[in-house]
Amino acid sequence: MKIGFDNQMYLKTQSEHIKERIAGFGDKLYLEFGGKLFDDYHASRVLPGFEPDSKLRMLLQLKDQAEIIISISAIDIDINKIREDHGITYDADVIRLIDEFRRKGLFVGSVCITQYSGQKSADKFKERLENLGIKVYRLYLIDGYPSNVAHIVSEAGYGKNEYIITSRPLVIVTAPGPGSGKMATCLSQLYHENKRGIKAGYAKFETFPIWNLPLKHPVNLAYEAATADLNDVNMIDPFHLEAYGKTTVNYNRDIEVFPVLTAIFEGIFGECPYKSPTDMGVNMVGNCIIDDEICKEASKQEIIRRYYNSICRFVKGECKADEIYKLELIMQQAKTSIDDRKVVSAALLKAEATNMPAAAIELETGELITGKTSELLGASAALILNVLKSLSGVDDEIKLISPSVIAPVQELKTTYLGGNNPRLHTDEALIALSISAATDENARKALNSLPKLKGLQMHSSVMLSEIDVKTLGKLGIGLTTEPKYGNKKL
Repeated sequence: MKIGFDNQMYLKTQSEHIKERIAGFGDKLYLEFGGKLFDDYHASRVLPGFEPDSKLRMLLQLKDQAEIIISISAIDIDINKIREDHGITYDADVIRLIDEFRRKGLFVGSVCITQYSGQKSADKFKERLENLGIKVYRLYLIDGYPSNVAHIVSEAGYGKNEYIITSRPLVIVTAPGPGSGKMATCLSQLYHENKRGIKAGYAKFETFPIWNLPLKHPVNLAYEAATADLNDVNMIDPFHLEAYGKTTVNYNRDIEVFPVLTAIFEGIFGECPYKSPTDMGVNMVGNCIIDDEICKEASKQEIIRRYYNSICRFVKGECKADEIYKLELIMQQAKTSIDDRKVVSAALLKAEATNMPAAAIELETGELITGKTSELLGASAALILNVLKSLSGVDDEIKLISPSVIAPVQELKTTYLGGNNPRLHTDEALIALSISAATDENARKALNSLPKLKGLQMHSSVMLSEIDVKTLGKLGIGLTTEPKYGNKKL
């Protein structure tokens, strides 16, 4: 994989910058942590070299100073809101996050239930957490929030919220997903800390958009593509431009809410410590890009990938046409199109030649390798084996897996497990390869080349099964597919 981002530089500069922000406020900093703390695959795709767990590793450098508050909305608990990427409810995800943070050595101080108005489901969740030894606090619904600042910054507003007891100078506020009340938790705490004479500040950690890259830089446009379903829009920060005469990038929701935030800060402290939404941020990602062209190209591929993902979701009835139109506009702004994705034409030509589903991968050298559907293997499985042959220097004519190994697996799938498709999926082919590697040197070479698949781009002439998609994702392959079903059925 070609590297465009210095991950070690990021870990160092980001943690140092957060320490500086803590020192600037005195006793305590509440850091609203947006985006994914674990498994940030979007960042790793658009910034080649950024590791998916980079933000977590950065926080581990601050673990002796940091504690975590996890916010969750009582409304989301009540409606059993689902976190789509994990397929679990928000309340279940809170427990998962606590386990993950603790496993990594981070201290979780408490859970904060926001937007509380006596929901019985929230009470049950609170009781469950307390039985597990976890401290739980409640933030109540405030009439007139967020516009009635005089009421919000009063004993009848933030004052009626429970004060969250914290013990460390850096308090990271995170959540299972958006709309969980992270900012409300931070601001309520600032009110209570100020009442107690404790000097506390607030900052916001968002990886995207990158404030010190141009508005229409492909990395920032890729963020718009990733949030096309939310209608987030990157904008020039007008407050920063007015205050400093410098152009920076932020996103619409932070810019829209900034006047309200300013008024709330003034209500708590008598003045606002920030002149712009950009000032609130602590993001140092833009300073760690070491090859802009590599990041631009990776981001263009991500925009195209998001476009293909949306047109497939449209066919499945999972999104509306407006999302596709927005992505087409973003592609135009990034000066890219599906023609810039070489694997597309390679996969389609192979499918046309064989009259069966096919797929293609582009190697770092620019070489295109294809895979076709056969009686033994699905196109994706065949493609991965072909690519592994190329990467490990195994002759193309050599069979990495003997048909005598594949046949019993097919029998198991169809005869004993009642499946209709005898062909091996990608994961099944890799398991068969690993078995062959015990006795076959070529299979061992191919298996050892699996890490080289990370960052490669792939296209399929048909939509793939969920298991194939997940397996390819675990391998770090950037996948796109045509919005067509492989079995010719609706």
